[in-house]
Amino acid sequence: MGDSSSGTQVVTVSELNRRARELVESRFSLLWVAGEISNFTRASSGHCYFSLKDAQAQVRCVFFRHKAALLEFQPANGMQVEVRAIPTLYEARGDFQLGIETVRRAGFGLLFEAFERLKKKLGQEGLFAPERKRPVPAFPRAIGLVTSPAAAALRDVLTTLRHRMPAIPVILYPAPVQGEGAAARIAAAVRAASLRGEVDVLLVCRGGGSMEDLWAYNEEIVARAISECSVPVVSGVGHETDFTIADFVADLRAATPTAAAAAVSPDRAELRKRLSVLAGRLSGNYQRGLERRMQFVDHLGKRLRHPGERIASRVDQLAHLRARLKSVLRHRLDLAGQKLRILQSRTESVRPDIASLEAKCAALSVALRRGATLTLERHVQSVSKLSVHLAHLNPQAVLERGYSMVSAEDGTIVRDAARLKVGQRVGIAFARGRAGARVEDRS
Repeated sequence: MGDSSSGTQVVTVSELNRRARELVESRFSLLWVAGEISNFTRASSGHCYFSLKDAQAQVRCVFFRHKAALLEFQPANGMQVEVRAIPTLYEARGDFQLGIETVRRAGFGLLFEAFERLKKKLGQEGLFAPERKRPVPAFPRAIGLVTSPAAAALRDVLTTLRHRMPAIPVILYPAPVQGEGAAARIAAAVRAASLRGEVDVLLVCRGGGSMEDLWAYNEEIVARAISECSVPVVSGVGHETDFTIADFVADLRAATPTAAAAAVSPDRAELRKRLSVLAGRLSGNYQRGLERRMQFVDHLGKRLRHPGERIASRVDQLAHLRARLKSVLRHRLDLAGQKLRILQSRTESVRPDIASLEAKCAALSVALRRGATLTLERHVQSVSKLSVHLAHLNPQAVLERGYSMVSAEDGTIVRDAARLKVGQRVGIAFARGRAGARVEDRS
């Protein structure tokens, strides 16, 4: 709305904050900011809120749950960090803040400098040029995989390939994914796959991790091996936000190992759908073509004065086509029936043997009862032995053999005559009954 008396435009607070947010976001792109975490809180929703400060200033930060879950360490107050963020404005409160994409501990600057130097060097040599990128084959005969046999990424990739197209063989070229010497062994595995020529496309992949964990894929030796590989290379290293030199050199970069597996393998279900659609189109085109020709025959028949012979010929031809069509349909039905019988046979072969399982359960039940009985008997015998030992230790049994037990007036048992005084009263316990006495003498 506007002020007609002064001609000055008046805006709402919401409109002002919206314009300010758009201005901030348009002027700033994704950038790294270093500072110390303070006032860190994690809401019940899982979103993290904190301030990033240095000696002169501070700025609010928000780290949403789905991004914070990817961190391999727990942010805490006082921690020196570097955040990758987009400056923005929270319109509801008018607060300037950083929308955090990822967080790393401070001190990785040297690694990033080395990363940027190698990236610039290889870029100037043309290793990242788009014209060098080779297309990934749509239907590879075999797929190569460079990763560690113990890596979780291997299971994810194999599961994805098995679901999408299990008929394509997968050849593993094992190599460690991190640690000392990992880069050289990764490069050696890539070169081995290139020399053997066993696969049509090669996956270089591993799961997510810190920059140090992924550093083997930022080594020049790995980049050179990928660039010299004789088959297209797909890089699937880390998570979606992770970038390595291998990603830039590879013919195709996938966000995750699973995405890399999907990029190099045709989707069996999608192919079946496409084949079904094409078969439907082919059948429809065939039927419509047949109908057009039948109509054309009728049209020619109307133009002829004596069409008897030609009509008879056309009728014979149609009968022949009809017979062929029936034969084809019968053949297809026979094939479908044969497949159905094979599937029924397979189903019967994997059906569980209920009688055998019931017999096994019965045998286990008998064994369980026998074992319980034996265990109970052993415990009864053990209790009996303990009862006999306890009876031997019973003071009453000692008194029954003619002994007596002397106690002082306070009830304590007298084991040493030196503790008694002449004239002191004592109690004497017998096997049956008690008596009082006075000490007349002691020795």
